Amino acid sequence: MSARATTLKGNPLPLAGPELKVGDKAPDFELIGSDLKPVTLGEGGSVRIFSVVPSLDTPVCDSQTKRFNEEVTKMENVEVITVSMDLPFAQSRWCGAFGVDKVKMLSDHKTASFGTNYGTLIEPLRIESRAIFVVDKSNVIQHVEYVSEVADHPNYDSALAAAKASA
Repeated sequence: MSARATTLKGNPLPLAGPELKVGDKAPDFELIGSDLKPVTLGEGGSVRIFSVVPSLDTPVCDSQTKRFNEEVTKMENVEVITVSMDLPFAQSRWCGAFGVDKVKMLSDHKTASFGTNYGTLIEPLRIESRAIFVVDKSNVIQHVEYVSEVADHPNYDSALAAAKASA
């Protein structure tokens, strides 16, 4: 069992993978897009905010994704990617229901490689913990927030400031 943990309504849950820090090279991953094709970190070239959520069908994840969908329109050269274990079909349905069209949705359900490589996988539940990563054009991490309580919101302003500074 991992020494790293998060809490869900105060109950500790172990996290798989490393604790990444600012300055680390962003690890690669294989996520699934809405077209069911694999997506990897790639060569870089743009600033990306990875908004990691347990499930879009929960209130905080819903709010977090809608907030980043609004904020990304105010930034140039920044892409927002929401990562969850939700199936691509569910992600597409949710986006359609709420008019979320600026955030790229990617699913970690197939391999859990994002959660394992970024230290966000809650193994016993096979869901992601809540976290934010800002990755610059060279694939170097410029901001990391592992939200200690899954039901809490991340620090949006801090993540957005890091993304703007990196762009």
